[in-house]
Amino acid sequence: MSVNLLRVKAPRIHVAADFIVGGDVVLPEGPARHVARVLRLAEGAPLLLFDGAGLEARGVITDASRKRVVARIEAVAPGTGESPIAVHLGQAISKGDRMDYAIQKAVELGVSAITPLYTEHGDVRLKGEREAKKLAHWQGVAASACEQCGRATLPPVHPPAGLTEWLADRGERLRLVLHPGTAGALGQGEEAIRSAALLIGPEGGLSEAEVEASLASGFAALSLGPRILRTETAPVVALSLLQSRFGDL
Repeated sequence: MSVNLLRVKAPRIHVAADFIVGGDVVLPEGPARHVARVLRLAEGAPLLLFDGAGLEARGVITDASRKRVVARIEAVAPGTGESPIAVHLGQAISKGDRMDYAIQKAVELGVSAITPLYTEHGDVRLKGEREAKKLAHWQGVAASACEQCGRATLPPVHPPAGLTEWLADRGERLRLVLHPGTAGALGQGEEAIRSAALLIGPEGGLSEAEVEASLASGFAALSLGPRILRTETAPVVALSLLQSRFGDL
């Protein structure tokens, strides 16, 4: 079905559910509270739903109480907004809102997956329940970014990992590590790249040993110019360059 659901003027809500035309979807507690108590939408109001796996649905609210919101599905269509280049971002964990900002902007710029990384100079260490809560929070940040930017595919935020473990799993065609002071830059050839890995260090930067380990794993050093960017600014610039060179910007 060729339906441009983005033309519908309605809030976009992430709901991990099966969309069947004529069927009902019960919104989870968080989105239901937002729809009923924050947006104050009532029965008959339109909604745009996306399942996080690439589908969008146009729905209408059939039940809106303080504890329960139900939407009737009227149309289903493939989502839009996915980039032709799949970028896996390895982002060193930073404190507070800086990590939220990096994840939010990376999702807006079309990243396909994010892995928070423990690095030598990083000063954030998460364990057990604290790590699980932080991961759930970051996944929520990614979902909210999808709601805002129009993506129907929710990029996964993987559990935090050590840098060595993450490097060992990389098989992307293009692999880049940000390293201030290097002369490395994106090539200007015509070859199309469909997958890339991007490694960004913490506020204190990657150690020399970590840079050497990434180079030994097939990564190429990339500089973003003469100025040293913050750890949350670097993914915005690097992903913009990748999307401009190989993607859809």
